[in-house]
Amino acid sequence: MPTKSFDAAPVSQAPEAAHRLPTLVLAAALSLGSAIALGLARFAYALLLPSMKLDLGWSFAQAGAMNTANALGYLLGALAFPRLARRWSAGALFGAGCAATAVLMAVSGLLADTHSLLTLRVITGASSAAIFISGGVLAARLASARPHDAGLILGLYYGGTGWGIVVSSILVPVAIADVTHGWQFAWFALAAACAVFAAVAIVAARKIERSQGSAPSTAQAAAVSDAPRWPRFAPALLGYGLFGVGYIGYMTFIVALLRNAGMSATVVTSFYLLLGAATVVSARVWSGLLDRMRGGQALAVLNALLAIATLLPALFTQPWVAFVSGVLFGATFLSAVASTTAFVRHNLPASHWAKGISAFTIVFAFGQIVGPMAIGWVSDGAGLARGLVYSALLLVAGAVLAACQKPLRPQ
Repeated sequence: MPTKSFDAAPVSQAPEAAHRLPTLVLAAALSLGSAIALGLARFAYALLLPSMKLDLGWSFAQAGAMNTANALGYLLGALAFPRLARRWSAGALFGAGCAATAVLMAVSGLLADTHSLLTLRVITGASSAAIFISGGVLAARLASARPHDAGLILGLYYGGTGWGIVVSSILVPVAIADVTHGWQFAWFALAAACAVFAAVAIVAARKIERSQGSAPSTAQAAAVSDAPRWPRFAPALLGYGLFGVGYIGYMTFIVALLRNAGMSATVVTSFYLLLGAATVVSARVWSGLLDRMRGGQALAVLNALLAIATLLPALFTQPWVAFVSGVLFGATFLSAVASTTAFVRHNLPASHWAKGISAFTIVFAFGQIVGPMAIGWVSDGAGLARGLVYSALLLVAGAVLAACQKPLRPQ
């Protein structure tokens, strides 16, 4: 008799493992969409910025305006998403966003006029928002199918941005040619990477949509009237908006800061590679926190850690400090994004997930609009290090606000 009860454990665990692995693989494949939306379409610009700034004669404020334009498009896409989601499925919007972004990245390699590039960055931001929000909705559905792995699934999706950072850190330095407008070749390389990632991510999105469906159940529809009102989200929304301002200042100007500090191209590339790798593994690090914290505590913790990571290279110029900063920042910043989707899952009925994720994305986009130009303006007058100090202070303020956010629904 004892033998039978002892042998029963592996038998019962086998079906669980058989279902768990395909779900995690699906989340990882879907995460290549976030790699396109942020890792390639936005953050890779930090590697291009020094070459483009020198070639086109930009100030830091003008260079920051490129990411501001991208964030403006992101905001417009986030504002339009709820209306679009009523007409098309999350999977369709995800696929369209991936395809459009790959094409727009290629077009970026054909232009050298500042105003044309600004316009293109706005459009690319809008297509990136379609990817990121619809992918977040799909990831939330996948997470709801496996509640015990919900934090890990969300972390895998958002952490996929790290793959874009890793790939861009390899492609961009190799692709930039030592000729006039030599940075244009890097845009073509990034576009090719977008196309490859899109092919995998779109298949994953279709599988999730087929298996999880998109229509809310009767119980979910009934819960709509019980959904918490937006003002009750205010501390989390404001904390996340300040996260948007603070983190994008770091991601826009950190490479320029390291280069200005005299660090070699090899050191800077290694730094960016480490940052991307840390982003990929961050899913496992913070999954438990995302599962346990139903209010704004997770965002508060992550904002505080990001403030430390942002302050380090502003105060110390040694390469090893930069590497510590990059690893800490990479292991944290996309989990801050994931924490808002986890908050939506914990506190809203499934029928309101798209609206909830869109609301956080909108304040995130507002922060990213302000961040690059504001920090660029400070950097033009007082230096890049001072700009990052201000970014860190904003992240601290965001941590304080997020800590005030209480759970909105009983567990």
